[in-house]
Amino acid sequence: MKTVTVNRKELFDTRTPILNTGTAEEMRQRILTYFHQTFDIDEHLFEVFADESALYERADPLRHPLIFYFGHTAVFFINKLILSKIIDERINPKFESMFAVGVDEMSWDDLDMNHYNWPPVDEVRAYRKQVRNRVDQVIKELPLSMPVDWKSPFWVIMMGIEHARIHLETSSVLIRQLPLKYLQPIEGWNLSTENGDAPANSLLPVEAGTVKMGKDRQHPLYGWDNEYGQHEVELKPFKASKFLCSNGEFLEFIEAGGYHEEKYWTEEGWAWKSYKEAEHPLFWRKDGNDWKLRLVYNETDMPWSWPVEVNYLEAKAFCNWKSEVTGRSIRLATEEEWYRLHDLAQIPDQPYWDKAPGNINMERYQSPCPVNEFVFGDFYDIIGNVWQWTETPITGFGGFKVHPFYDDFSTPTFDLKHNLIKGGSWISTGNEATRDARYAFRRHFYQHAGFRYVESENPIVIQRDVYETDPEVVHYSHAQYGPGLHGFPNYHKVIAERCIEKMQGNTGRALDLGCKTGRSTWELARSFDEVTGLDFTARNIRLAIELQENGNMQYIFPEEGELVSYHQINLKDLDMEALTGKVAFYQADASNLKDLYTGYDLILVNDILDEMYNPARFLNQVHDRLNAGGLLVIASSYSWDEERTDKNNWLGGYREDGEPVWTRDALTQLLSEHFEPAGDDEHLQSVLPYSKRKYEVKDVEVSFWKKR
Repeated sequence: MKTVTVNRKELFDTRTPILNTGTAEEMRQRILTYFHQTFDIDEHLFEVFADESALYERADPLRHPLIFYFGHTAVFFINKLILSKIIDERINPKFESMFAVGVDEMSWDDLDMNHYNWPPVDEVRAYRKQVRNRVDQVIKELPLSMPVDWKSPFWVIMMGIEHARIHLETSSVLIRQLPLKYLQPIEGWNLSTENGDAPANSLLPVEAGTVKMGKDRQHPLYGWDNEYGQHEVELKPFKASKFLCSNGEFLEFIEAGGYHEEKYWTEEGWAWKSYKEAEHPLFWRKDGNDWKLRLVYNETDMPWSWPVEVNYLEAKAFCNWKSEVTGRSIRLATEEEWYRLHDLAQIPDQPYWDKAPGNINMERYQSPCPVNEFVFGDFYDIIGNVWQWTETPITGFGGFKVHPFYDDFSTPTFDLKHNLIKGGSWISTGNEATRDARYAFRRHFYQHAGFRYVESENPIVIQRDVYETDPEVVHYSHAQYGPGLHGFPNYHKVIAERCIEKMQGNTGRALDLGCKTGRSTWELARSFDEVTGLDFTARNIRLAIELQENGNMQYIFPEEGELVSYHQINLKDLDMEALTGKVAFYQADASNLKDLYTGYDLILVNDILDEMYNPARFLNQVHDRLNAGGLLVIASSYSWDEERTDKNNWLGGYREDGEPVWTRDALTQLLSEHFEPAGDDEHLQSVLPYSKRKYEVKDVEVSFWKKR
C-alpha cells in the first residue's frame, strides 16, 4: 500500500485547531487543512501492509479485522453528516452500515465469532476517496460563523476529524499484534534507538493542592462530551514515581513469579491472566535467554529503559507486589493525581507548543523511548511516551451532557469497568494530546499504555455515575426535569409557582406530598425556608436524594424503539445549588402520615389524591398539620381506579341513589368545617412522557383552601 512520499512536518507536526480566533474564512481553511492532514496520516499508517490479506486477519479476537477500521473512519463522517442533516444523500449505504458499529472491545471472555463478508481493499480505498471529496466540498461550502463551538455545524466536521485521530492510535495497536510477515517499515518513521539500562526509580514528593478539572463551553479547543463540566478536589501531599515503570523495573515482578502468585492480582485480573495464560506483557517475546519487544511493524532487542506497556490488570498486580516488597502502600495514580503533576509542571496545551515537550504528537519518535529522556521539573514523561493507567473508572463531571450527534461516545463506558488513561503516547495526536483529554478502556485492554505508581493517602473516590433505567422513575424524571414536552409548560414548576403566589409572601415551612423525583419541592424552596418532599415510592425519592447529595442525577429516556437519550440533571443548571439545605426528602404513606409531619404553612397535595388508599382519612386530619391561616392546595385529575383505591374509599366518580357524585363537591363537604376557599379553582396540564411521541396529558384541577 506504499504510495506517498512523506512530508514529516505535514504529517507529524499538526495541532488541533484553536476554534475561537481569526475570521470565518481563516477558520474554514484551518479546518480544511486539518481534515486533509488527518486523512493523509490515517492512510499513511495503512502503508504498513506488505500483504493486504492481513487486513482480513483478526489481530485481536476481541476486535474486528483492520479492514473494518480502514472503512470505519470514513463512514463516520458520512453517518454524522447525515444525522446532523448537513448532507442528505449517502455515498454507499451498504458500507455506511457495515463499517458503522463494532468498535468498542468486548469483554475478554465474550468472543464474537461472527464472520463478515468484508469488501475488497480497493473498493474501500475508492470509497475513502469519495468521502474525502465529499467532506472537502462540505467544508468549503457550509456556512461558517465564529466561534466554532458545540452547536456549530463545523463541530460535526471536527468530530469526524478527531474521531479519525483516535483510530490512528487504536489501529496501530492492532497492527502491532499481527504477524510480522504481513508488514513492512513505514516510510518516514523515526524509531528511537536509545537503549540503556533501566534507570533506578524512586518516589518523589508532590505538594498538596487544589485540582480543577473540566472545560466550559467557551473552551477554544474541540472536546468530547466527557471533558465538559466541573470537578474540583483538594489533594493531600503524596509521592509519585520519578519515571514511568520501565521494562527493566517490570522484569523484577516477572522474575519474582508475579504472574504465578494470585495474591497480587484482583479477582478480575487473576481470571483474565488464567484465561489468557499470560506469563508476561503482550508485546514481550522470550527468545532463548533473551527478551524481544514487538513494535508496530518490527521487533527489537528488549529496550530495558523504555516504559513497559501493559493493561490495567497487570499494572495493578505490579503495584500490589511492589507494596509487599517495599513495605509501602503503592498503587496507580488517580486521575486527579495525574492532573496535579501536570499542573505543577505548567505544561502548555498542544496548540500552544513551539515543539512537543515530550514524546507525543508523533513529533519526536514513532515509538516509545527511554523513560529518562523527557523531563518535566522533577518528573519524567508526565505527558507522552505511553499512556498512564489510573485507578479511576471514567464518569461524567458535574454538568455532563451528551452531544446529540454522538450520544454513545462516553455513556457506554460509565459502567465502572472502563478505567481512565492519561497523558497520551508517542502516537497521540489532535485532541488526544491535549490536557483535558479523557479516554477510558476496559481493564484487560491493551493500548500504548503503561503506568506511573504513587504512594498516597488520598482516597480513591469512585463516582457511581449510574443512569436510572426504571421506567416509572424515568418517566417522572423526564416530566419534571426534561427539556419540555410538546409545548406544554412544566406542570411541576408551575404548580409550585402558583402556591407561592397564593401565599402572598407568607412563606415558612411547606410540605410537598406526592413529590415524585422532587422538582416541585425544589421550586417551592425558592421562596420557602424549609420544604419537605414526601412520596410513597422509594425509587422516586432515591433520585431526589441523589440530586440533593451529589448535585446531579442521571437517567436514560426511551425515545423510539431501542433508541434512547441520556440525561444528566444538575442543580447548577437549574440555579438550585443554594437550596440544598432547605429541602428534605422522605418516603411516606399519605394515608397514614406520621405525627412529625406537622407545623406547615403550606401543604400541597400534588396529584396524589386519587392514588391514596384512604383519602378521606388524610383530609379529615390535614387541618392538624397546618398552622393557623395555612394554605392547603389540592391538585388532582380525580382519576379513580380500583387497583389503587378501593371503590368504597373513592371521594367521587360514582353514582349514589342514581345521581352523580363529583369529587370536587365531596372536597367541599369534607373540608368546610376547618377550611374556606382561597380563590377560584384553576386547571393545569400535566404531561407524563413514555417515549418521544407517546405521552399522557392530564387536566389537573387545583383548588385552594385556607385554614380557618
